[in-house]
Amino acid sequence: MPRSVNAVASRQRRKKILKQAKGFYGKRKNVYTVAKNVLEKGLGYKFVGRKLKKREYRSLWIVRINAAVRAEGMSYSQFIGKLAAKDITLNRKVLADLAMNEPASFTALVASVK
Repeated sequence: MPRSVNAVASRQRRKKILKQAKGFYGKRKNVYTVAKNVLEKGLGYKFVGRKLKKREYRSLWIVRINAAVRAEGMSYSQFIGKLAAKDITLNRKVLADLAMNEPASFTALVASVK
């Protein structure tokens, strides 16, 4: 009886890895064992990068809000505290967008909170 090898599935598995490694430099793109290791590491960085992106955007929004609020004579923490006390539920993304693109309405918002 001939030996049974799962050639179709194993070839597909290797092709999938090599397809994802397309564009890598040198052996990283066409040697399966090297490509597999590099791809695993890259996918790990990709996962971490998605988490870091959220963190960096939030800190950017906070910096923008703080700069706009300080021009009105208040600190960021005081502003956020007073927003919470008045039950104004605008997230930091929206507040930063207001501060950047519509300074007049942001100034009115700060005045309503004071």
